[in-house]
Amino acid sequence: MPGWIGRINRDVLHLSGGRLARAGDGTAAMRQFLVGHARQSATAGAVLVAVAGGVLAATFGGSGAPTRPGAQHPVPPAGVSAAELAKLPRATTYASIPAAPLDPAPFAVTDGLVVHPRTPQIVYAGPGKPPIAVLPATELGGPTWVPVVQISPGWERVLLPSRPNRASGWIFTAGTADSQLDTRRSVYLVRINVGARKLSVYDGGQPVGTWTVAVGAPPTPTPTGRTFLLALLAPPHPSYSPLILPLGFHSDTLDTYGGGPGTVGVHGWPNPSVFGRAVSHGCVRVPSPALHVLSLVPLGSLVLITS
Repeated sequence: MPGWIGRINRDVLHLSGGRLARAGDGTAAMRQFLVGHARQSATAGAVLVAVAGGVLAATFGGSGAPTRPGAQHPVPPAGVSAAELAKLPRATTYASIPAAPLDPAPFAVTDGLVVHPRTPQIVYAGPGKPPIAVLPATELGGPTWVPVVQISPGWERVLLPSRPNRASGWIFTAGTADSQLDTRRSVYLVRINVGARKLSVYDGGQPVGTWTVAVGAPPTPTPTGRTFLLALLAPPHPSYSPLILPLGFHSDTLDTYGGGPGTVGVHGWPNPSVFGRAVSHGCVRVPSPALHVLSLVPLGSLVLITS
């Protein structure tokens, strides 16, 4: 598993030789947003970190941005007034976007294309259709990276981290907005089989490792479908896991948890007896070796959860 090359940002983490090391002193209040267990209540003042901002091309497969299909006459985006823009919800884990179209192929594997909006981007229901949200440049204290699941001339459909699960939206890329998007291709795929209680990581199609994990209990199951790594959080005084990786999914049965929106995440667990069992409130609890490998996977990388 290759590590990060060099320092990504002075306020986030860099990885060197497979070890985490803090780069700079960026700190922020860590909101209570995850679901997974009764003790899950991170304190204010935790360090928020995200491992994919300004990502070097060496972190991902290929070099630079992949070529988009040519578009002689893309459908233009619908006009949005300043008043309309101000009313649009921000596509974060705290938001609900009822107008968002659902992922058309929720169990398909993408080609790894991921995008980062350097400035907030308007998200539309479809090419030429009304706006539904604004995708911010940052999520949970770090840069926003989302997977592209469909391409149309001048447009890219991305998964959103908001409710409902499998929410998606379209970003116009044929105009000036195109220059405000960083595009990379992640070679990583995370597969979680809820029934088998297994998590596997793939690098360029090659298996890195498979681990037995804990998943959601029957009343609070782990949701299925394709989602993505939204952020990497490192509490300064962890009580159950040194790292927490929230996903772009939420609990299907809990509207809120611990004062937050019920975001589902992947994290460690100090008691190995839980692995192989369905015991959490929706989160996926993993052993330390799996958590270490996941910490090296770039944000925006696809996570495919099956039953």
